[in-house]
This record gives sequence, C-alpha cells and structure tokens, in this order.
Amino acid sequence: MSDLFHTEPTHPLAEELRPKTIDDVVGQQHLIGENRPLRLAINSGRLHSMILWGPPGVGKTTLARILANSFDALFLPISAVFSGVKDIRAAIEQAHQALQHQKRTILFVDEVHRFNKAQQDAFLPFVENGLITFIGATTENPSFEVNSALLSRAQVYTLKPLSSDELKILLDKAINHLFRQPESLATISDDIRQKIVAYADGDARRLLNIVEQLFHAASAQQRKIWDENFIAQTLTTQSRQFDKGGEHFYDQISALHKSVRGSHPNAALYWFCRMIDGGADARYLARRIIRMAWEDIGLADPRAMQIANDAALTYERLGSPEGELALAQAVIYLACAAKSNAGYQAYNQFRQWVREHGSDEVPIHLRNAPTKLMEELGYGKHYRYAHDEPNAYAAGERYMPDGMEEPNFYQPTDRGLEIKIREKLAWLKSLDEQSDWAKNNQQAS
Repeated sequence: MSDLFHTEPTHPLAEELRPKTIDDVVGQQHLIGENRPLRLAINSGRLHSMILWGPPGVGKTTLARILANSFDALFLPISAVFSGVKDIRAAIEQAHQALQHQKRTILFVDEVHRFNKAQQDAFLPFVENGLITFIGATTENPSFEVNSALLSRAQVYTLKPLSSDELKILLDKAINHLFRQPESLATISDDIRQKIVAYADGDARRLLNIVEQLFHAASAQQRKIWDENFIAQTLTTQSRQFDKGGEHFYDQISALHKSVRGSHPNAALYWFCRMIDGGADARYLARRIIRMAWEDIGLADPRAMQIANDAALTYERLGSPEGELALAQAVIYLACAAKSNAGYQAYNQFRQWVREHGSDEVPIHLRNAPTKLMEELGYGKHYRYAHDEPNAYAAGERYMPDGMEEPNFYQPTDRGLEIKIREKLAWLKSLDEQSDWAKNNQQAS
C-alpha cells in the first residue's frame, strides 16, 4: 500500500547524494574553489599523492573518488581498519595490471593512521616509482600518526567541518531529493531546519543520515509537519563532533585552558560545556582544571588551588550531572582570578639548573648532627635558627651550596597576593644587604 511519500531510496541517502564532480561538492572551498589546490591539480592534469586530514563526514572519500574520476584512474579503496599487508599486495598487483592498459591507479587508504609503521612503509616504493598515486584519509593529526617518510612524499590538505550555511545547502538538496513529488512535501520550518543543522554539527554525512531517519519516521506516521516534538521523539541526543582521544579532544582542552589563562570566563565556560556535551570524562577535566590553577594562577591567588581541588572532590561525591556544576564554577573562578606563572617558570628554570649543575654538597652549617661524630665534624655549626633572629629572619645567611650564587628565578608578579610576596622579598633582601653577617662573609671570602 502506497503512502503520501515516494518509494524509499534503495541506497542510503548519503550515497545517493554523493557528489560526482568537484562542482557538486558542498564545502571545502579553500581546496576546491577557483585557483585552489585540488581544482588546480585537476585542471593541470597533474595528480599527486596527498593526505586528506579532517573530521568525519566532511568529504575525504568523496574528494578521492572525484579525483580518480577526473583523471580516469583506477580507484582502489582499502580501509586500514579491515585491511593488512595482504590487501596492500593485492592492490599493488591490480595497479600493475592497470598500468599495462595505460591506466593510472589511485590507492585510497581510509583511516591511514590505523596502519602501523611497517604497513605504511609498504606503500613507499610504489609511490616513489609512480605505480600508484597515494591518497590517505585520516581524522588524526598526520604529524603524529603518519610516518615521516610517507608524509614527506604526500601533500597534506586539511578539510574543515561544514559551516551552517553549507549544511543548509545540503539539507535543501536532501529534502528536494526525498520529497520529489509536490503532494508529498512536508512542512519544515526554518527553526526546525536550523535544529537539524545543529544536530549535524558540521558533519555532512550525519546531516544526511538525520534527514533520512526523520523521513522514514514521518513516512511511517504519515506525518506532514516536522515540528519540535517530532524531532525530539525521533532523534536520540546527538553528541558534538568530539573524539575523546583524538585531535578534536586536544584542540578543545587547549581552547579551555587558554580561555582560563586569558581571563575570559564566558569562553572558558563555553569550551567546558562543549567538552562535557561531547562526552569528555569529567574526571579528566577536573585534573586539567587543577593543573590550570597551579600553572597559570599560582600564588597570585592560592584560593584557586583550593577551589579547583574542592570542585574535583565534589564531582567525586555527586557524580554527573550535579558534580559538573562544581567544575564549571571552578572554571569561572580560575578565569576571573589574578594570573601568575612565576612559580611555574621558577620551577622549570630550577629543574634545568639542577640538571646542568649536578649534585653539589649541602653546606656543612645546614647539615643535621644527630651523632657525636657528626657534631665533631662541624655539622650544623654556626647555623642560625631563624626564629631566634629579629623578624624571625637570619639576615645575610646563605642556603645554597658553597660557592654557588643563588639564582633569582622566582620573580613574583604585581598581581594578586604576589604583590605582597614581592614586597616581602624586597624587604628581606634589604635586610640581607644591611646585615653585618653578610658583610663579614663577603670580607672573609
């Protein structure tokens, strides 16, 4: 029995609408627009090996297929998830056969970052002798995941998530394709279209899958209006485009950290919520928030460390979603707090200093003398107990190894509590300079 809608497509909508030419592609204009690299490659007739790097659903496979069609080349796709060296050898054999018929071969490797070093190395001789043109697709940063030898032989092109305007163009194409008969057309308001675009989150394939899912549900219900309730009932909550262990993860945690460091609470909270919405482990975020407090705020506001630690403990006690509020408020506090990396810088400088200067002996006056022998050897002799000194400070005393000048790596800022710390250290230094003890030691040396 037929309904108001036309016969459902045999193939998935994403496959039916896959572009056949470069002019049909939506998005990636920085690569395929006029006088842009991939269009120039097609127009010049000079194909080269490349790696297409970008998030899922932005057209990596589609572009590879279009390039193969444009150059009338044999297109051999393999997936690093399911393939091994045996499949690589079989593809190379097909490339040899194609060459005998004067036909070039494009070997397309999806998820190339999943191949190990030996598997990636297997392509090198055939790329070098021109038997194959290699096109790899990856969602991970090629700098970390692709062998340098293969990377040096392929141009890396970065593909971007589709913008809202580009997704709207694709949405219109999908709707026109599904509702080809005027009497079957559903009513879809601009607000609902925007919701569908938001669900897709830059992913063209996700957009087409969502539209197809809604189309099937509407068809089953004989529904002519797509409203908010229909969308909510039909679609499960869609996570943001977010790889918990990949490039997008580290990009977003970097954005969160830099927003806190830059004292922008709204931006920091935005990135925090983006990561929570995308499924980030809140315990990981709690650890990073604590790190931010120590690295970027430090002694300018010691309360920041306490608030960050308390927020992490609150999350452990309450869990999700209640505990996430504590982490969010910690993010806001850290973003608003006075900033100082003076302690962080001093720590790093002293680590380097210690590595370069080896293990100098502890000055004898700073050593403990728990035995009579050690006392006879002078351990602890002339040590000045600070609490017995004026202002509880042994002015002019030295605490570094003998003969080593004290590096002045810790430089408090003029922000927050470190203003007071800077003033105190300056005052103590003036006491050192006025001290008879220091003057006598300088004369003795």
